[in-house]
Amino acid sequence: MFDLKRWQQVHREIAERAIQPVRVVAVTKGQALESLEQALAAGVRAFGESYLQEALEKQRTLRSWDIEWHFIGRIQSNKTRLIAEHFDWVHALMDRSHGERLSRAREVTGRGPLSVCVQVNISGESSKGGVTCEALPELLAGLTDLPGIRVRGLMTLPELVGEDSGQKVRQRFSRLRELRDACIAGGYSMDTLSMGMSGDYREALAEGATLLRLGTLLFGSREVG
Repeated sequence: MFDLKRWQQVHREIAERAIQPVRVVAVTKGQALESLEQALAAGVRAFGESYLQEALEKQRTLRSWDIEWHFIGRIQSNKTRLIAEHFDWVHALMDRSHGERLSRAREVTGRGPLSVCVQVNISGESSKGGVTCEALPELLAGLTDLPGIRVRGLMTLPELVGEDSGQKVRQRFSRLRELRDACIAGGYSMDTLSMGMSGDYREALAEGATLLRLGTLLFGSREVG
């Protein structure tokens, strides 16, 4: 069930803490349709989904609403066409081949370029997806000439840490912001930092997040799947 009080609380905190404009992407993967309808009634207009078929079913049911759909899961080559056709944003682009496939599929739709964030593996964990900090410039150079996508910024998933989690996570977010700023200084046009989830969105706000991906905080545990 959607928690209206938490939604209002988050927006109060954004007003108090944010250092630049911030939007919330409500992560609705695994949530029942009723919860999405409650969120829509509260004014939520950006939904994040990781499972393609689940997302497509929700989109069909909610097609009369003006919703901005964010694909936040790992990209699979055989699903790039449907992602490009049915989503407005992709948060986890990690390689040029997927960028090429998304670009070609998006062009066929006749819509404007798909907004994408490049996922960066800030922590260096082998279990985390994303391009390394060192490989980021080469990947960006290979994506800039793809007409069907527009690289809007960077995304990261920091590692789970112990007692000093707030400080360590904030350092990771700070590093992503520094990378984004370096990209801008290098001539790339970027306006987005997709970082911060239910457990660390305050640290992300302090370091300049522009997109928060909030699921459990707003909906509790998954209701389906």
